[in-house]
Amino acid sequence: MKIIMPVNSKAEDPDIAQSLSRAPYFMIYDTDAKASDFISNPAMDSPSGAGVKAAQIIIDTGAKVLLTIRCGDRAYEVLNGGNIKIMAAAPGKAKTNIDTYLGGGMNELETIHEGHHGGAN
Repeated sequence: MKIIMPVNSKAEDPDIAQSLSRAPYFMIYDTDAKASDFISNPAMDSPSGAGVKAAQIIIDTGAKVLLTIRCGDRAYEVLNGGNIKIMAAAPGKAKTNIDTYLGGGMNELETIHEGHHGGAN
């Protein structure tokens, strides 16, 4: 299974980004291979529609689970339509969040915020 999360860098254990759509990278963790890979987020600098673009990128990776601190309403709709499970990550390190999720200690993200429709965060 693939788990994806927005991160601030391509470090071995990067910090989770505060923003899903404006994160510079997405980290994809493969639970079978126990390995991580990174992709750049081209939606990061989009003047509008960044959440929807980021959500489509996430779906296209084949990930089944998203660990994120925040998610806008439009991104949520796209992710939900793509059958992506959206979990409430905590600020901090990616590996800590992965371990928390795999250990069953993470809840689904319940607070979906109104996106910044038409503007940057």
